[in-house]
Amino acid sequence: MQPRGPRRRGVPGAEARLSLVTTSIPAPDTAPDAVPGTAPDAPFGTVPDAVPAPPPGTVPAPAPGTGHAPSHHGELLQGVFLDAAGRPCAGLVTLPVAEPGTRAGFTPRAGVPPETVEVVPADRVKAARAARLAVAVCAARTGRPAYGGVLRLSGGVPLGLGMGSSTSDVLAAVRAVADAYGLRLDAGTAARLAVRAERASDPLMLDARPVLFAQREGRVLEVLGTALPPLLVVGCLLGGGAPVDTLALPLPEATGADLRFYAGLRDRLRRAVAGQDAALLGRVATASARRAQRVLRHPEFAALDALARRTGAVGVQVSHSGAVAGVLHDPAVPGAAARAEATRRALAAQGIPHTRTFTTGGANSRPARDFRTMRHAWTATDCSLH
Repeated sequence: MQPRGPRRRGVPGAEARLSLVTTSIPAPDTAPDAVPGTAPDAPFGTVPDAVPAPPPGTVPAPAPGTGHAPSHHGELLQGVFLDAAGRPCAGLVTLPVAEPGTRAGFTPRAGVPPETVEVVPADRVKAARAARLAVAVCAARTGRPAYGGVLRLSGGVPLGLGMGSSTSDVLAAVRAVADAYGLRLDAGTAARLAVRAERASDPLMLDARPVLFAQREGRVLEVLGTALPPLLVVGCLLGGGAPVDTLALPLPEATGADLRFYAGLRDRLRRAVAGQDAALLGRVATASARRAQRVLRHPEFAALDALARRTGAVGVQVSHSGAVAGVLHDPAVPGAAARAEATRRALAAQGIPHTRTFTTGGANSRPARDFRTMRHAWTATDCSLH
């Protein structure tokens, strides 16, 4: 981890470049328990003996920084899996979505204690906690003063629907603090800060790459490949769009039968990614979504599953801790656009709110612009809830 060079304020596109982080994925099951750059058993921000802080007054104070983080569209697979040591771990594979996301700005204030971070909006307490943790780490690594300050968040990630709004807030906050200190934090550090801040984290710091991620430990169980197969997703809301308390949900079972079930899905998803097989991926996502109904019990799920089959979809996916869901189509099959439009009409007939239609996976991961339902960005009005 090296501090970045001097930043050039006012350069077009500088904000976008400064908000980027390195995205190296920790080797599966080998990430250390402590955040890199700290002593193995020390709290976040402890300066290791090998990296003494520079003398006071020899380094500049941090400047305002910015950060951005994406969201996701629920999971393709979630359950309990064995790690390399044979230990059962809760894990998940998310479905990437290009937008919406969260933007953060962190303004350090001289003389403000590092444990004091004012956050706007005031209810984003997890993001404020993440900013405090990130200040401690970044100050230790650079030798710059550890200041508190003001964290401002903006963006359109719906809250409580299972799209990773908390992790998006947390990651954007961490990146903004790192930017203020002239650092780009690696993905492993960002993941462990996120878990410390919110107890469980989605793998948004790993961009759109398909990984099996232990969300309560902040580590990668398996890198499944470089990209998901291309998908055309017709998004919707189940359960009336009621928010879900993710951490209140029971942990997945770890019986022998459950472990065998999820191991089988993991193997099939691995093959789907390797072969860029959208149909196989759809079957995996559907099996995982059906299994999740043992806890979620969405009254509309059976209708969603049936209409996906009627409209020629390859499967369905759901947020395993929320209301968002999607009907998955293979965009490479002729007539995919017409089938997606038929899906949207079928959702309306069933009284299931349609939210957006987008493409993801393959070489591109961006919202679709070739459907009349995507003439504008997804807003709180579009999805009826925020």
